[in-house]
Amino acid sequence: MTVSGGEPLMQPEFVRAIFQGCHDLGLHTALDTSGYCPTAVAQPVLEYTDLVLLDIKSIDPQIYQRVTHVSLEPTLAMAEYLSAIGKPTWIRFVLVPGLTDAPHNIAGLADFVATLKNVERVDVLSFHKMGEYKWEQLGLTYLLKDTPPPSAELVSQTKETFRSRGLFTP
Repeated sequence: MTVSGGEPLMQPEFVRAIFQGCHDLGLHTALDTSGYCPTAVAQPVLEYTDLVLLDIKSIDPQIYQRVTHVSLEPTLAMAEYLSAIGKPTWIRFVLVPGLTDAPHNIAGLADFVATLKNVERVDVLSFHKMGEYKWEQLGLTYLLKDTPPPSAELVSQTKETFRSRGLFTP
């Protein structure tokens, strides 16, 4: 059972109850999160979480702020906490041309993730435009309208950066 969002840790009691029920039934649980919350809020949920899918949009604080409008620090603290408790984690990085694809950002993220002892894999997710129509239906301006998906070469280079740090990227 995977719980994602929005941000599932905004409703920690609810997610904990779902995961506890899943464990009672012998079901595997996965938490898809940005990690943007105090670790004390996440701890009761993590007790019943088998796998964390941790979305780190950027390692560069300025890029992260631009993408998320919040501070990077809570996400990094969560990543370090997950490592400290040995919680199996997959890092998810969305590769967006002109936004998250700066070489220093990718290399910095790879360097940080390589310090974590619990990361089983890094998924490099290519930006796509499948949800663009939702913005139009809501009458909102889609700021990434002119952003193309990353080239196969950029995706390959990005994965190689993570692999060069000893990280598995399918």
